[in-house]
Amino acid sequence: VEGWFPKQRATYNKGDASTFTDSSLIGMQGSPKVAESLEVGAAVGLHNTLKLNYTDFRASGDFTTPVDVVAWAQTYTAGTYVSTNYHVQSVRLSYEYLTWPYPVGSRKVRLKTLWQVQFTQVASVFDAPLDYYDSNGNIILDSSGNPINLSASRSKHIVSPMFGLGLSYYPSRHFRIEAEGSGFGLPHHYYIWNGDISLNFRVTNHFEVRAGGHGFGFKTSTSADYFLKGNYGAVFFGV
Repeated sequence: VEGWFPKQRATYNKGDASTFTDSSLIGMQGSPKVAESLEVGAAVGLHNTLKLNYTDFRASGDFTTPVDVVAWAQTYTAGTYVSTNYHVQSVRLSYEYLTWPYPVGSRKVRLKTLWQVQFTQVASVFDAPLDYYDSNGNIILDSSGNPINLSASRSKHIVSPMFGLGLSYYPSRHFRIEAEGSGFGLPHHYYIWNGDISLNFRVTNHFEVRAGGHGFGFKTSTSADYFLKGNYGAVFFGV
């Protein structure tokens, strides 16, 4: 179980399939309070591992549009007070194969190759909460006589293989240093990546604490009508 504390923000924009000329570039507001990760694993052979990792975080905030912007086909004119909210969920299945050395023996340095597949979903919501009522406090109706709806929401996702390397150093039985990174992408379409470096202290035979730095990034397909991207880095703590 891990928690990390990214402060970076995601970006929303129109993609190549969009057919309008107005801007859609929006910096999603707010920073995640905490990103939570849960990982379960099982040994596959003597030194190889199969792991499943789930990561979840969200952020929200408000801003005033400097120009007309279009978000999920909803137009917000310049000067509109707009709220943004987004939620990132990611599931990664990883097969970690000990590549060097073999046999391990008493070697302190170990290199593994990472063979992974990852599903990442980014859901976002935009709204103009101050524009539902007129100057007299009456709710504004649309042409059909129904209350107007200024909210726009959709989600984008990525399903992708990833490939990477992991390096472990064991200076003692109860302490090790780990670093690993993986990713994949197609130019002018999408990318996804993960990376971390950690210090791991074994407290008992079945319990350890971890601390280090973690990075995570994504960009949904730019060939679609809209896309979202974000790149995050932060310290993390785990048990």
